[in-house]
Amino acid sequence: MTRRTTTTIARLEEHPNLAEVLGVLARLAHVRDDELPRLAAAWTNDAFLAGARDRALGPDSPLVCEVLSAFDAVTALFADDLRGEEQYVTVEPVIVVVALKAVRDAVAGAYARPVLSRAEHAALLRPWRAVYAEGDDVEPDLGPQGPQVRALLQALPRLAARCHDPEGQALWDALVDQSFLAESDRADARSSAFSAAVLTSRRRAWALVRRSGAEGLGGSCRSCRTSRTPDRTPDRQAERVLGLCLDAACALLVADALPDATTEVLTLPVTALVPQQRRPAA
Repeated sequence: MTRRTTTTIARLEEHPNLAEVLGVLARLAHVRDDELPRLAAAWTNDAFLAGARDRALGPDSPLVCEVLSAFDAVTALFADDLRGEEQYVTVEPVIVVVALKAVRDAVAGAYARPVLSRAEHAALLRPWRAVYAEGDDVEPDLGPQGPQVRALLQALPRLAARCHDPEGQALWDALVDQSFLAESDRADARSSAFSAAVLTSRRRAWALVRRSGAEGLGGSCRSCRTSRTPDRTPDRQAERVLGLCLDAACALLVADALPDATTEVLTLPVTALVPQQRRPAA
């Protein structure tokens, strides 16, 4: 069948295959350990698939830079599985490597559908659809406190734009000060929170939250379009603020599986970023 052509797609929101793209991306953080061998078993490679893959990742494919960024995110989400060193990892790394080839093909195929033939698109998505049926997509699950997690992540770009926002700069300074307090208590609480993420099968969502937060805080200011530089913001200072914010977001992710006191240790320093977490006055 003749390959499709498409006009330039500038934003994901304009993508004609948006539903499938979002469905695949939303599932990434919720792939279960028992699904990895199934993805690996379904993946194959031949000349036709290699050609389809090359076209899906070609310069004319829609939003190919976003696809490559999604590939990086896949590697980050499954970093522990690829290393295979932690006791909670249950799938052999060699199987994970093959399973992630099926995942990347699904991402590439979903994005590139406008420039692929029907057969090419179906071939790239076949391993994925062998495990996840079309229409069986999930919404990103950030736990019962999902709205608070999102609110915190959405607030981080304001810190990145603090050079044009006096309130943002004041908040940044306050967070720097907070980062030096109770460091040992926060380290213990962070360890407990990650254990809860493992027990509740949210460790990949944990990785997704931390990656999303790092991107939000590491962006450039929209007003001046200059990234944070060492002479304006010392690297160590930025690391401390980022760690404080990511720990709070991850604590909210697993708050239903943590004692309230543990959650508070990690979230209290950033309550100004998530006002709804403030407790009502007695």
